[in-house]
Amino acid sequence: DDQHLFALSAESLTHYGDQVPMCCYVGQVLLIVNTAARCGFRPQYADLQALQDRFADRGFTVLGFLSNDFANQGGSRNEAEQCQTEFALTFEQFMHVGVTPNSSVGQHPVFEWLTSQQGLEGPVSWNFAKFLVSRDGRLLARWSSIESPMSAGVLNTIETALQEDGSAND
Repeated sequence: DDQHLFALSAESLTHYGDQVPMCCYVGQVLLIVNTAARCGFRPQYADLQALQDRFADRGFTVLGFLSNDFANQGGSRNEAEQCQTEFALTFEQFMHVGVTPNSSVGQHPVFEWLTSQQGLEGPVSWNFAKFLVSRDGRLLARWSSIESPMSAGVLNTIETALQEDGSAND
């Protein structure tokens, strides 16, 4: 088996240049999204922030990973920071990573893990793909770009994940 998600780390944009270990997020439900400042789906930032606002106090967080893999739409650091301001983003955003195996910068280990989990494996096809990870680090679900973060399917799945205790002792 490959390295577990919580054994990996990534470079933060929010806390510029810091390496953030994914094990910081043990015990939280995660929605991991490959974001892009220049993408037509960028209004989804508003929905992602709405999810963050709605569920954060219950142990949920969005993690945005910028990527240039699709039509080079990741945008510059400046453009990414403009999105942060425009949409008043409070969730952690990470520096540009490769999300596909044939990415010019190589596939980031976080996305290698996300796209290889049994039953949910397969490449990311565009910006704003969404991956839901349980408190104990299992991939629960994934959605494509066209699925709104505020759709009933996404909301219900997050709700269910939040109700899971995630600890071994009941």
